[in-house]
Parts: sequence; structure tokens; C-alpha cells
Amino acid sequence: MSALDTRLLEAHARDDRHALVSLYTAAADTTRDADAEGFYLTHAYVFALEVGDSTAASLHARLKAAGRVE
Repeated sequence: MSALDTRLLEAHARDDRHALVSLYTAAADTTRDADAEGFYLTHAYVFALEVGDSTAASLHARLKAAGRVE
């Protein structure tokens, strides 16, 4: 398990949604697998919406560019 995976699990355990936005975004930025990137971006976006994070618009744009949302 990578350090990032560990940090994601810890953030989930703490229900730290602000950290989850950053961590899922970082995971999307570092993967080379398009499906994994979509998975991570979707999670980052949902958590960003939940906490009103300013990155929600850019995450949505990335998902749209990847054909994951309309």
C-alpha cells in the first residue's frame, strides 16, 4: 500500500472531507490509468461539493474534459 493510500484511509477514518478533496486530487494527478483517474476525480469532486471547496469547478472541468460528466 502506498503512502497516499494510507493517508486516504486515515482521512476517511477521521471523516476529514477537506483532506479527502486534496488526497483524491493528488491520486488522480499521479495515476496513469484513465479509469483510476476518473474514480479519484469523481471522489474529489463529490467531497469538494460537500464541503464547498473552491476546487469543485476545476474538478468538474477535468471530469468533463475526460468525458466523465456532461
